[in-house]
Amino acid sequence: MSSTGAEHALLTALFAGAALYAVCHVFAPPGPAWRDRVDHLLHAAMALAMAAMLWGATLPRTPQAVVFTAAALWFTLTPARRPGEPLAAAAARRLPSVLGMAAMVWMLRTPHGTHHAPATAAPQTGSPVTTALALCLLTCALRSLTRDMPALRATSRTPTVLPRPYGHFWDGSMTLGTAIMLIMPH
Repeated sequence: MSSTGAEHALLTALFAGAALYAVCHVFAPPGPAWRDRVDHLLHAAMALAMAAMLWGATLPRTPQAVVFTAAALWFTLTPARRPGEPLAAAAARRLPSVLGMAAMVWMLRTPHGTHHAPATAAPQTGSPVTTALALCLLTCALRSLTRDMPALRATSRTPTVLPRPYGHFWDGSMTLGTAIMLIMPH
């Protein structure tokens, strides 16, 4: 297997795991709120679309762009505040999802490989956008993957499909995978 094939296989496994995690939460027995179900459904759709994109699947771009643009707006306009939490903090928690959906729309906007072209080629208006999105996603991924490390040893008192530390793992992994997809040719 070539190194590109191995990268694609690893990213496919990551996106498939993230999609499975999200789908499990859509149909979780205790029943999360309807807004949470929509959030998880949108994440599952994005993970599956990213996995398909890796292997060159020719899914129609326009419907995907419409869905993921609507998803970015959904995450922007529907922050759920915890008791006593400022609106800005609630919106900040949704930033990785907004950035991920925006990155998906950005990747769909350009033909495969053109936003990865070297600087000596035709002028690339997407290069600064790609760089900014990738850096923001990488920052969000590292925060999600590392912020609750001591909590991984603690046990959760509320039963869920998967304890929340695993949720941070999948959130961070999906965000990291999206950042990688932005900068790698596919």
